Amino acid sequence: MSYEPDKGRPSREGASSNQHSNRRGNDDRRYRDEIYSRRIPAGKRTYFFDVKSTRSGEDFFITITESKRIDEGRYEKHKLFLYKEDFGKFVRALHEVIHHIREECLPHYDFSDLPDLALPEDEEEAYDDDY
Repeated sequence: MSYEPDKGRPSREGASSNQHSNRRGNDDRRYRDEIYSRRIPAGKRTYFFDVKSTRSGEDFFITITESKRIDEGRYEKHKLFLYKEDFGKFVRALHEVIHHIREECLPHYDFSDLPDLALPEDEEEAYDDDY
């Protein structure tokens, strides 16, 4: 399975890379190149966590892509752009939601593949203040 790097400039609105043309050419290759990448196969879906640099090369952001096989050789992709100022909020919210499912919804399910997600008592209330 191949993964095509993002061809468009990320926007805060999370516009799809298909909405942008690649008019910048090779001068902007550094912007599109992945600095670091993790691929997570999950059945018919594959998730990609990619660190990319901005056009200036002085800042970085994360793209999270879900790629779902539609049929032979065709994939549907959904992409999120995550900027450094939002890393903490994103991780805290994900942590909280997984903790809720683990403790409240599926307490008897074996989540042994998860890292420790126990929330300190003082942090549980802090999550509610963020919304």
